[in-house]
Amino acid sequence: MQQLSRSIHLSLHIHKDPDAMAERAAHILAAACDEAVSERGVFRMAISGGKTPLPLFRLLSRKDWTDALPWDKISVFWADERCCSPDDPASNYGNAHKELLSYVPCTSYYRMRGDLDPEKAALEYEQTLRKEFMLKEGEIPRFDMILLGMGEDGHTASLFPNSPALYTRDRLVIDQYVPERGGDRLTLTLPVLNNSRCCLFMVTGKEKHSVLHRALNLLDKPELPAQLVHPPVGDLIWVVDENAATGGK
Repeated sequence: MQQLSRSIHLSLHIHKDPDAMAERAAHILAAACDEAVSERGVFRMAISGGKTPLPLFRLLSRKDWTDALPWDKISVFWADERCCSPDDPASNYGNAHKELLSYVPCTSYYRMRGDLDPEKAALEYEQTLRKEFMLKEGEIPRFDMILLGMGEDGHTASLFPNSPALYTRDRLVIDQYVPERGGDRLTLTLPVLNNSRCCLFMVTGKEKHSVLHRALNLLDKPELPAQLVHPPVGDLIWVVDENAATGGK
């Protein structure tokens, strides 16, 4: 069996505020994009929702960043989506389009259809991934970067604590009802997250200090969804603000 020459690389970057975090994340993204385009001709990334990535989206929508990145070679996918219409304020696609995609010349983006029946939407997105990554049976897509956040309960994408979704190994995308949020969600599964060349977590707020401490403790038993993200052949990068890192002390 061919031995993999590269193993997981974990790094932590602590910044004063979300704007400084956005700067760091943008440069990490740009470096990953340069490497991917140089080696494979395309940069495939999956993005998440919530408030945390919005400063990054707004930064990338500025003209200097719009001009700096090869948007014609960037393909944007989603790590998860709420089951709602794209014009709903809760839509991950809607927020990304409003804050970023409507400002950049990116034509290759593939939204999760949160406005469809959840089961149908999950199967349709799985087929989209198989087509765009030209996957054979049993293969898993390898994203160049997956942008993730983390909730106070340790959830990431739409993988929540104690969810059966954490044990799904035969699907790329699943739909599930999330009682804690009172609605249906679509999400990439852990095998897809862990096959990425880079998983970039962005975390803000002192209320997430305790769960962040647990997520970064390599000796802690991995039970939370965020702890289960550990690409065996890729980079795991955490970009956090001082409040999350210190608890506001």
